[in-house]
Amino acid sequence: MISLDIFADPVCPWSLIAKTRLERALAARPDHPFILVWQPFQLNPTLPAAGMERQAYLRARFGAGASRADLPLIEAAQALSIPLNLAAIRRVPNTTDAHRLLHWAGLEGCQSAVMTGLMRGYWCEGRDLGQADTLAGIAADAGMDPALVRRLLATDADRDTVAAREAHARERGIDATPSFVLGNDYVIAGAQDEAFWSDVIADLAGPAPAETRH
Repeated sequence: MISLDIFADPVCPWSLIAKTRLERALAARPDHPFILVWQPFQLNPTLPAAGMERQAYLRARFGAGASRADLPLIEAAQALSIPLNLAAIRRVPNTTDAHRLLHWAGLEGCQSAVMTGLMRGYWCEGRDLGQADTLAGIAADAGMDPALVRRLLATDADRDTVAAREAHARERGIDATPSFVLGNDYVIAGAQDEAFWSDVIADLAGPAPAETRH
């Protein structure tokens, strides 16, 4: 098996697109060799703890282009049949606590389920990922203990660990989400399409078994 470290943020639109494309390629090749590890990397590490109203955030980041900023995401999501609900998103949260949850999910072997819940909650349901109750509910849906998650979130547990892992990634040259590190060696940047991942899997695992070919 080969580790595939994924540096992503649940509120990063292209992390959402990248995850969907990758997962479709993996589903088509259940014999793939990857072990997925979701690594902490914040799209907006300087956001205040309370987050920021989304429209104000878009204006601050894109200026006069704010009204058009979501168009590439909408187009990409439509191509993948992702049910975006951008009108429901009121705030861009600071995702430190979301990454702490992902860290704990890694210890319990349910990271991908939690990341799915985080992305669906934010992009499709407009849930505030800066709220402990929201994170505890997502944890519960993935099979974690929500009461324990709430207690941990009320402390600084593993805050330094998550920050150190992100700092280490930046020191290694990771500077954007999404980014991937294959086998702790090869860096792959950006939201690569499904065909790209299918080719990578074929290179590593060989051609698809005859019964899975179309």
